[in-house]
Amino acid sequence: MIVRGGRVVHMRRREFITLFGGAALAWPGLAISQPSDSLRRIGVLMAISEGDAEVHPRLIAFQKSLHDLGWTDGRNARIDYRFVVSDPDRIRAAATDLVGLKPDVLVAQSTTETRALLELTRTVPIVSPMLNDPVGSGLVQSFGKPGGNITGFTNFEDAMGGKWLGLLKSIAPDVASVAIVLHPNDEGLSAGLRHSVETAASSFGVGLTLIRNADIERSLDEFARSTFARKLNAGLIVFPGIYTGVHRYSILAVAAKYKWPAICPFREWVVSGGLLSYGTNIGVAFQQVAEYVDRILRGEKPGELPIQAPTKFQLVVSVWAANALDLTVPSSLLAIADEVIE
Repeated sequence: MIVRGGRVVHMRRREFITLFGGAALAWPGLAISQPSDSLRRIGVLMAISEGDAEVHPRLIAFQKSLHDLGWTDGRNARIDYRFVVSDPDRIRAAATDLVGLKPDVLVAQSTTETRALLELTRTVPIVSPMLNDPVGSGLVQSFGKPGGNITGFTNFEDAMGGKWLGLLKSIAPDVASVAIVLHPNDEGLSAGLRHSVETAASSFGVGLTLIRNADIERSLDEFARSTFARKLNAGLIVFPGIYTGVHRYSILAVAAKYKWPAICPFREWVVSGGLLSYGTNIGVAFQQVAEYVDRILRGEKPGELPIQAPTKFQLVVSVWAANALDLTVPSSLLAIADEVIE
């Protein structure tokens, strides 16, 4: 399923391979057989545009990892993909469609998709690479023994919020006021991250403003007027989430308009013109999801597979964006960066 002209439409397997430039054809056996009723069925729900630059590497990583584990789409497995923009009704419709296919296991890109699927099934295993506070939000009983039909991986730890502010100050030490951009209804899920930022802000002497209005651009314009009136240097911290992801280009455009340094949750933000990002490598997370899918298809129960926290984070810095902001990236920051975009 893809979104064209605001419509959600199905995407056949041939269309998927064509969309991604035939990359999938390089994997042995991927397209040599036609699907049959005997294949193990995997459903994948992603609340993201099929045209987003990050879709390709995530799904390539997922399919390749599955292939390495012995599961090839079209030979002994069938993978049904559904892509849909961040609209609750469309996400629900796509989830209903996937569950109706009676899959053996479901993959939900994030907490949003996981909730949509959980409303429809308590029996089909659901694995996610990006769960946000799964215990606190009531999705699972515990990290060690999730219980129920959900398992997967968290993508952030609470202490990350303070690290984001520290990195922002290291590249823009004059920043005195920071806007935190998050989903309008994401307050509970981001409570730990916000507390971490607030603690760090106190030690840095930085003022914080939460931007959680549905009209992000208008709210950021208001923040700009406020900081200009008080003659404060401003910056942004963008929290992870479907909503901020969908508005990625709008947020970056406003940041560029006011010459605000911004730290963002994922690499694609920097590729899209942002200054720096610090977060999980989602491609690696999709590889891990494939490993859990394999274990479930071989008989293990999702409720007995522990929710795993990330063990490595990726720092990406754009020297080009820094130059546009009249900032100099410290050599100490360049030295620890996993990727530097010139």
